[in-house]
Amino acid sequence: MTQAMAPIEPGGVDSPYAWMRLVLSMFLATIGGAGMWSVIVVLPAVQYDFAVDRADASLPYTATMVGFAVGNMIFGRMVDRFGITGPLALASGALGGGFLLASQAPSLAIFTLLQGVLIGFGAAATFGPLLADVSHWFARRRGFAVSVTAAGNYVAGAVWPLVIEELMQDHGWRGTYIVIGIICLVVLVPAAFLLRRPAPHQVARLDGTRPVDPPPARATTLSPGALQCVLVVAGIGCCVAMAMPQVHIVAYCVDLGFGVARGAEMLSLMLFGGIASRVISGLLADRIGGIYTLLLGAVLQCLALLLFIPYDGLASLYSVSLIFGLAQGGIVSSYAIVVREYLPAREAGSRVGVVITATIVGMALGGWMSGWIYDLTGSYQAAFLNGIAWNLLNIAAIALVLFKSRRPRFAPA
Repeated sequence: MTQAMAPIEPGGVDSPYAWMRLVLSMFLATIGGAGMWSVIVVLPAVQYDFAVDRADASLPYTATMVGFAVGNMIFGRMVDRFGITGPLALASGALGGGFLLASQAPSLAIFTLLQGVLIGFGAAATFGPLLADVSHWFARRRGFAVSVTAAGNYVAGAVWPLVIEELMQDHGWRGTYIVIGIICLVVLVPAAFLLRRPAPHQVARLDGTRPVDPPPARATTLSPGALQCVLVVAGIGCCVAMAMPQVHIVAYCVDLGFGVARGAEMLSLMLFGGIASRVISGLLADRIGGIYTLLLGAVLQCLALLLFIPYDGLASLYSVSLIFGLAQGGIVSSYAIVVREYLPAREAGSRVGVVITATIVGMALGGWMSGWIYDLTGSYQAAFLNGIAWNLLNIAAIALVLFKSRRPRFAPA
């Protein structure tokens, strides 16, 4: 009997309990996403409070991303060994405590340190490690489950800025951070214990032994280490390209004379498009496989980037921004699906964590590189071309994985 036809066990893979975990996981990803998006919204207020220039005020965001990258690797390894509950509760405590302490920061240096060491680090457990955990509970709809969980991060990007802006009007950025910290502690820490049931592959049999991991769905002539390296290159390449519009669309609109508000609206369109894209990509991955879905997303992102070059009118940029969001939203979550297709289940947390870290490095590198190219050329046209070049590297890496793949052991559900 193929995996796709295996019966559903109560409380096991593809069971109603698994779907309950999926809903809870997306909710946790949405709440924990505050750790990524809050610092962007409070940046102007922080700059004014500490009386620093914009470059210095941007350092907390950089620190947050560094902490987020490191946290994905560390918590990913912990999830492989101990399950999701302990790492998630620990991370949630760090996240909530980080917000509370940052609200009292006496200097930008202390604020930056807390953003990286506690807030960014703690928020990481609600992304890569949570994707790895939910992947263990689904076989027939694994792509959909992983993508829906990942969409929680984009939902956070669409919802939290509105909440934070409203809170800041009455409480300032420090009071807002206190409120967010309390929410994280009160909601995330207890909710982590609702996920304490071990994943099916970690449950011991009556004789005390654990079931043998099912073989990966796809085989490859690449060694696990080589495959991991290729996926890291692909992750960096796609996110260097992805960063150009996401990080610089507001500045690009200012340069074109459209103003900050129009750029912010375009960024929101990208994020809403990304939510839809992640869900659709998950459904598609369950039909054709994660690696083909990843390749499709990479090609569509490259085509969307090309559209930014000839079309720079206001109406055109709204349309292209939405197209870009729909094209790229499912790419990052597809990496988690690919890892589960090719590599053992017992290594999912650490392997997904490494690839997610690579995508974060790509976002950080792409954001900086696009600004550097703009400073050199005085235009974003060359920066868009640079993004396209990195996107082509991404496509080549994914094509290599496909070229080295063997026939799937079972057909996707």
